[in-house]
Amino acid sequence: MSVSQAIVFSILGIALVLFVWNRIRFDLVALMALLAVAIAGIVPADQLFDGFGHPAVVTVAAVLVISQGLVNGGVVDRLARLLGKVGHRPTLQVLMLTSVVALCSGFINNVGALALLMPVAIWMSREAGRSPSLLLMPLAFGSLLGGTMTLIGTPPNIIIASYRESGSFGMFDFAPVGLAITLAGIAFIPLVGWRLTP
Repeated sequence: MSVSQAIVFSILGIALVLFVWNRIRFDLVALMALLAVAIAGIVPADQLFDGFGHPAVVTVAAVLVISQGLVNGGVVDRLARLLGKVGHRPTLQVLMLTSVVALCSGFINNVGALALLMPVAIWMSREAGRSPSLLLMPLAFGSLLGGTMTLIGTPPNIIIASYRESGSFGMFDFAPVGLAITLAGIAFIPLVGWRLTP
């Protein structure tokens, strides 16, 4: 292992410890790590912030802005009212939340869909008198599964498309595999998966 590799792994290790310690804000820890690799001379100063212009970062940031706009516009309240009509049966709640978040993940990115539906899941769990983890874990897995269906559904799909040399992926080129995985996951999570949540 070279000296520069050892420095990078040390910086990453310290950043992970600070993330777990949770006393310093995550964005400040990330910026400190970025500055540390610059001070160590591993990343040239003129290329230090190039990553912020990557299409995956820009897309996720734009999707989070859109998601917050949907929250401010009252979409979350409408979803909460609609999903509140499914009753208090855990299997039905998990099925509906997982299905809705998977569908949303394909079109507004899995991070944005999860941010949009987390308040709904917490509200539903409080109304039913259950631990929020019973709905939040299936919600998280549903968002990950749904994100595999489209080009903008998840950052890895955007990254893969940006590095592909011959041609580019279309919006629904990931759909055949992603849809199969999503449907299998939506069948598994409400029937078996939620019961494994501590």
